[in-house]
Amino acid sequence: MFFLLMAAVAILALAGLAYLLTRFRRFKLVRRLNEKWRWTRWGIPLAALAVIAAFGSIDLLDTAIAVLHLTLFWALSDLLGLVLRKLTGRQPERYWQGALAVLVTAAYLGIGAFLNYHVFETRYELTTEKDLGTDRLRVVQISDSHIGTTFDGAGFARQLERVQKAEPDIVVITGDYVDDDTARADMVSACAALGRLKTTFGVYFVFGNHDKGYFNTRDFTGEDLRAELERNGVRVLEDEMVEIGERVLLIGRKDRQDPTRMEAADLMEGVDPSKYAIILDHEPNDFDAEAGARADLVLCGHTHGGQMFPLAPIGVAIGANDLAYGLETRGGTSFIVSSGISCWAVKFKTGTYSEFVVVDIS
Repeated sequence: MFFLLMAAVAILALAGLAYLLTRFRRFKLVRRLNEKWRWTRWGIPLAALAVIAAFGSIDLLDTAIAVLHLTLFWALSDLLGLVLRKLTGRQPERYWQGALAVLVTAAYLGIGAFLNYHVFETRYELTTEKDLGTDRLRVVQISDSHIGTTFDGAGFARQLERVQKAEPDIVVITGDYVDDDTARADMVSACAALGRLKTTFGVYFVFGNHDKGYFNTRDFTGEDLRAELERNGVRVLEDEMVEIGERVLLIGRKDRQDPTRMEAADLMEGVDPSKYAIILDHEPNDFDAEAGARADLVLCGHTHGGQMFPLAPIGVAIGANDLAYGLETRGGTSFIVSSGISCWAVKFKTGTYSEFVVVDIS
C-alpha cells in the first residue's frame, strides 16, 4: 500500500510538473524573452526543472507535495480566469493566474509547515460516575513523535518540558515513538528525557507500527528501544494491564499489525466493572470491540489527524480508521485520537496540527 501511494504521488507530481511548465510560459516576461531569444524556449524550462530538482535532492517527497499543490491551485486559478473572461468578455494583459497560484501555494504550505512544527496543547475534560480514588486524574498523551522527523532527541526533550508544566498524574505514549530512520543517539536521549518526567503514577508505552522497524535500516532494534525505555523507568505494555492507584486500570494493546495481538474482549475479561478502564491502542481501528469490552476511555494515535487535507475523511470513508481525529463516544466509551506531536514523511500538516493531549477525568 505504501509503495502504491508513493508511486501515485510520483506519477501525479510528474504530470503536474509538465502542466506547470506549459503554464509558466504565459508570463509576460517569459513570452518576451522567448520572442527575443530562441534558446530561452528550452533554457527557461530547463532552469525551472533544475531548481525543482535541487529541492528534490534535499527532500524528494516534500518537493512532490509542493508541486502537486501548486498544480492544483494553478489549475483552479486558470479556471477562475476562464470564468472571469466569460463574464466580462475581456482578455487581461497580464497573466495574473500564475502569480495568484504561487502566492496561494506558498501561504497554504507555509501555514501547513507552521502547524506541523509548532506543537499545541489540546485539553479534554471527561466525567465518570466511577470512583477514581481521587477527585481528578490528569492523563497526558504523547503520540507519533517519530523522533528525527521534525525534532531530534533534544527537541523532544524540550517538548517534554511543556508536558511537565501540565503536571500530569500519568503520561502515556501511544505508539510510533521512533521511526524507521531514527538515529540510536536520538532514541537514547529521548528515552532519557522521559526518565526525567515527574508524575504521580508513571510513564507508560505501547508500540506503534513504526517502533519495531520495517526495513532494518536503523542502528537499533525494537528490543533495544524497549530496553532503553525500561532503563528510564517507562513501563512497556503489550496486551498487558496494570493498576493505577486502586481504582483505575490501564490496558496497553499490541499494535494492530501484530498477528499475536489479543482481542479486546479477552484483554478485558474478568475486569472489575467498577474500576475505570483506560485502553492504549496505537491505531484507531477497533472501536466497536473496545466499546463492547466496556472500556471507559481509549487513547489512540497513528492517523496524524489526516495530516494532509482531505485524507482524514477519506480514511474514515474507506474504513482505514474508525476516527481520524478528536473525541467520539460510543456507548459508555470515550475515544480520543491524537494528531500526534510530530509528522511522518511529509513536513506539512494542512488538515490538522501537531499536539500533545491533556485529559482531565473527574
